[in-house]
Amino acid sequence: MIIAPSILSADFANLRQDIAMLNNSVCDWIHCDVMDGVFVPNISFGIPVLQAIKKHSQKPLDVHLMIVQPERYLTTFRDAGADILTVHLEASTHLHRTLSEIKNLGMKAGIALNPHTSVEQLYDVLYLTDVVCMMSVNPGFGGQKFIEHTYMKVSKLKEKIMQENTSTLIEIDGGVNLQNASILKNAGADVLVAGNFVFTAPNPIQIIQQLKEV
Repeated sequence: MIIAPSILSADFANLRQDIAMLNNSVCDWIHCDVMDGVFVPNISFGIPVLQAIKKHSQKPLDVHLMIVQPERYLTTFRDAGADILTVHLEASTHLHRTLSEIKNLGMKAGIALNPHTSVEQLYDVLYLTDVVCMMSVNPGFGGQKFIEHTYMKVSKLKEKIMQENTSTLIEIDGGVNLQNASILKNAGADVLVAGNFVFTAPNPIQIIQQLKEV
């Protein structure tokens, strides 16, 4: 299981310290949520903060763009340090073109799906997709309750990935904890994003280790 703690739940007054903690943990990626206040009703951080995270991180940056017209900023986010760049299917009019460009820029390409979006909508571009970020809460805010319908969507998508014989990873973002992590793994999830569950824990490194061992 790949573990990608979400830096959105970190202490931004002590960001370097929290990144150092992640560097010392067994987490695999650092998940970075970029929100524009338009696509989602919240604003998080942009390029300067991402550059600062990259400067101190020893882990790949998994950058999740919750923004309109993400295709305008692909090179910018690559230059800021993104290793994996995920755009929302709902925000991308020309998804095939955008995924192709992300890959041509040397990054892994991801598609994010809101809870109401069916997995069938990405089947035609699955062969271009390295990661499917399945939102298991409504995007925009941390600390929300996990949407149970996600399990069925994961199973359906995993079956399609096996049929198509692609190497696409299924990433779950929102409400992940030790109670649902094993169910998600059994359904076919490969990557778990955890924010509040990690950063509000008395021992975040231990929580990351426990998630890793699910």
